[in-house]
Amino acid sequence: MGRRVGTLIILVLVVLFAYGGYRYFSFRSANAVSEAAFIKSDRLANLTFKVDGKVTEMLKKENEPVKEGELLAVIDPTDLKVAKEELLHIIESLVKSTDAMELKKRRLKESLALETSIAGSDNESVTMKLKSLGFRIKAAETKLEKLDKDTLRYEKMLRKRLIASSDFESVRTERDSLSDEIEGMRREYDALKAAEKASRERYRLAMVQQRTIEELQKGIEAKREELKSRREALSDIENKIGYTRLYAPFDGVIAKRYFEAPLVVEKGTPVYALIDPSALYCEVLLSEKKMRGVKPGNPVTITVDALEGREISGKVESIAPVSASTFSLVPRDIASGEFTKLDQRFKIRISIEETEGLRSGMSASVAIERR
Repeated sequence: MGRRVGTLIILVLVVLFAYGGYRYFSFRSANAVSEAAFIKSDRLANLTFKVDGKVTEMLKKENEPVKEGELLAVIDPTDLKVAKEELLHIIESLVKSTDAMELKKRRLKESLALETSIAGSDNESVTMKLKSLGFRIKAAETKLEKLDKDTLRYEKMLRKRLIASSDFESVRTERDSLSDEIEGMRREYDALKAAEKASRERYRLAMVQQRTIEELQKGIEAKREELKSRREALSDIENKIGYTRLYAPFDGVIAKRYFEAPLVVEKGTPVYALIDPSALYCEVLLSEKKMRGVKPGNPVTITVDALEGREISGKVESIAPVSASTFSLVPRDIASGEFTKLDQRFKIRISIEETEGLRSGMSASVAIERR
């Protein structure tokens, strides 16, 4: 009797082991199974300042939830504010200097326009008068030559008593009067020549003013360039002052606080690590030997160790196009001819339908249904 019971127990155990083996191999055949799986977050960021300086305030603790736009830490902005004030004074001085040069240039242009107009008008008028007066003088001189001859002729005739003395006096008086008139016209001509010279001098001075205006314009342009450069520097400093305040870029939880204030840091030094606990996914390193039938869209069962074997549903989202070893720090070199065949693993991203209770970094096992 005891022997039969023992035999029955052995048979039952054999059947159970056989059934278990069948289930195991059947499950492994229908699913790609891996225990090299981890829960990760799409939004895990090391937050840093964009400027150097002394961190005076650290407002959040580790594991503390924060909202997007919430102030996390502050760098002392005193030095930057002093630099900003200095730049503002320089810019104010440059603006005043540029405005003064603009006003001077404008007044010179108005004066130049007036002087040029007057000089041009005067020069044209004087030239015309000189031309007219020159013709008159020439005509008068021609007439004077004739009167000189007439006077000599009349004088000879008077000596011979061929004419009355009154006739001679009349011709001589006319000649003397014309001579005086010519002398007056010559003086007028000389005065007009002096006026013409003065007009040309005014025009020359106007051209000097034009060169002064051109030099002023160059100075104004240089001031404007400097002003533009100073304003750009001011904008840069204002941006840096804004960078002295560190804000949360998204809703999340402070995963790590890297140091305590006060502390002088360089830009780019990590201050906080911020994670979004709702943006979780599962990353699997799957052997190339198990890749058969695995493709995006396949259902996945995820078992998280920390949740006492609780199963979570997921779906294959994407498969890496290259193996994980492709980007290793020391890539394989087979140029020498030595080669050891190693099993390659590929990263598979799995979306998670339910994230309650999950934490980034948890290990898990996955079973990907083959199709």
